[in-house]
Amino acid sequence: MEKVIRNVAEIEAADRRALERVIGKRLTEHQQVIISVVNLDAASPEKSAPSSAEAVPAWWNIYEGLSDEEVDRLDQAIRQRANLSSTPISSLATGGR
Repeated sequence: MEKVIRNVAEIEAADRRALERVIGKRLTEHQQVIISVVNLDAASPEKSAPSSAEAVPAWWNIYEGLSDEEVDRLDQAIRQRANLSSTPISSLATGGR
């Protein structure tokens, strides 16, 4: 990848107007223009993005295999421990009853 950085204050008026037409907005003296030139093959999503198996850590599947009731009980216990819920811990053992 090639990156080109130019201070707007140093760009000649005609070139500045051309850049403004390309980006669709006026440039001010205190800005910089940064242009990146990339190879389309290298920028393709299937080559640069991690696969879904790589993107999600294994510990994110902590609820896998649990029923909705078990997830709710676990969530209540976590919230109680973090003082985010007023559910007494004793009721968690009975499923909130």
